[in-house]
Amino acid sequence: MIGDRLVITDYHRQNGKIISKAAFERVQDIDRIFALTVAGESGSGKSETAATTAEELSRLGLKAAILGQDDYFRLPPRSNAKKRREDIRWVGMGEVQLDLMDQHLRQAKEGTPSIVKPLVFFEEDRIGEETINLKDVDVLIAEGTYTATLKHADLRIFIDGTYHSTLKHRKERALDEAEGEFIENVLEIEHQIIYKHKAGADIILPPPY
Repeated sequence: MIGDRLVITDYHRQNGKIISKAAFERVQDIDRIFALTVAGESGSGKSETAATTAEELSRLGLKAAILGQDDYFRLPPRSNAKKRREDIRWVGMGEVQLDLMDQHLRQAKEGTPSIVKPLVFFEEDRIGEETINLKDVDVLIAEGTYTATLKHADLRIFIDGTYHSTLKHRKERALDEAEGEFIENVLEIEHQIIYKHKAGADIILPPPY
């Protein structure tokens, strides 16, 4: 997403080392792109962990590309926030084109040379597109709240912790479209969905805070 700001700490760097080591051991056994997901609640550090994982994989001689779930929302940020306020039932997995994200993982594993994915321009509140060149890519990282549900992942990472414990990080990244009771309701709805996904994870990382 254009306009996003990452706040990387030693915690995220340690996550990157753990994940890259686990992925490196598995990549040696396959002759195609390896797909992994990084999931967890809002503010848990998914984007930062994906970034540090890509850096660590590079040090191990593997090229990684990242797909961010924020780019796969059906509506751009401000429009999506408005839709949520109009109908709180909009909050949930239906907001995201998870089927398209999963399709891109499948295509990558099947050897497609590139994928055309959505790209959110945060400040402009619009969704464009970009082409990701998959030539020489060894690992494709899909990060986002609901990515643990993607069927074509080879390795699923889940960052533990609830939205209560990630408040500080959410404020640092200005993730919430509003303060107060409404956003707490949104995060509670997401929590009720996301915490169930932990059971399907291959690696569960401790909460950041």
